[in-house]
Amino acid sequence: MRLGKIVNLLALSAMLAGCAYTAKDLLDTPESQLKIRSIQSRGFDTTDREKMLRAIIATLQDLGFVIDHADVNLGSISATKLERYLLKLTVTIHPRGSTQLMVRANARYNVTPVLEPEPYQQFFAALSRAMFLDAQQID
Repeated sequence: MRLGKIVNLLALSAMLAGCAYTAKDLLDTPESQLKIRSIQSRGFDTTDREKMLRAIIATLQDLGFVIDHADVNLGSISATKLERYLLKLTVTIHPRGSTQLMVRANARYNVTPVLEPEPYQQFFAALSRAMFLDAQQID
């Protein structure tokens, strides 16, 4: 009887320790979620979702990505780049106020999230150029 209580107490302690550890891990990220989101997101002065999706697809292809999935209704595009590594990028768009679209990119090397700003900066710089050229009607 006493052995059963000890086993139950140990099992409960292990479960609580596991939960506490998981909660701590979720809150104890190396970068704050706000900083990561600011790296991954850009606002664009357009409300034309279809035009933005076409520009994103063209930009991804120009950067060497293969489009895996595109959903106009959801405003989501997934792409993969295979060079020396496996880079997966998911881009979503949604309205931001009445005059802008917010574009958010989420990149992973294999299964590891990309937290460095450089890949996102490269993508958004190329997308900005594509949107500018499209606005000027330059091919």
